Amino acid sequence: MKICVCIKQVPDAKEVRLDPVTNTLAREGVQSIMNPFDEHALEEAVRLRESVGGEVVAVSMGPPQAEAMLREAISCGADRAVLVSDRAFAGADTWATAYTLEHALRRIGDFDLILCGKQAIDGDTAQVGPGLATRFAIPYVACVQKIRHADATGLVVERMMDDGYDVVAVDYPVLLTVVKDINEPRVPSLKGKMKAKKETILHLNAADIGAEPAAIGLAGSPTRVVKVFPPEARGGRAMLSGTVDEQVAQLAERLRRYL
Repeated sequence: MKICVCIKQVPDAKEVRLDPVTNTLAREGVQSIMNPFDEHALEEAVRLRESVGGEVVAVSMGPPQAEAMLREAISCGADRAVLVSDRAFAGADTWATAYTLEHALRRIGDFDLILCGKQAIDGDTAQVGPGLATRFAIPYVACVQKIRHADATGLVVERMMDDGYDVVAVDYPVLLTVVKDINEPRVPSLKGKMKAKKETILHLNAADIGAEPAAIGLAGSPTRVVKVFPPEARGGRAMLSGTVDEQVAQLAERLRRYL
């Protein structure tokens, strides 16, 4: 079975801050990490390979420095890795990103399963996985919290819902997006780190994957992020004290002023 795992390099959420002048994310001096949801997707891919056999290919669309993250993916069990990188990809929204990844995966070759994290912590859209499946015209299951069964023909998974979970059976090819409850990512072994250090990462640019210039990056993005800003601090807070009944009476009196 061939498994492709889409992973993204994101700023460490603990260090993210906004530039007060430009109102954009300040990335200078901010450490980049593998998207936490994607760590779980990678771990599940490696577990599937260990149980049913096959190959795990880690794929990332990003800047050249994302190669370090892909080597980390190899140290955690991926068999090989592909970096899709080109200045023309800059400014891509989820639509253009799904387009780019589709062309990259077609360039890599046939697959049985695509695994993605539920969402990236820097955008929180949860759109790329389903968008990628739609472009391939294959079924997808989002928010998978457990893979109950896997064999050479398909999977049985649990899809997380607000009031519990659904049990879904799907045949290959299929795309899954996973949540953090699905597993606990492993720590890279010394053998894995040594392999990652020596491994050759395949680099693909826009021309290599046959992408149309008008469909990638900012040019191919129908949405734009015009401005990012922190919410303004609100004043006028009031603390209520006393028993529950006394606090209810105080709250009712305050609300009455607005009627």
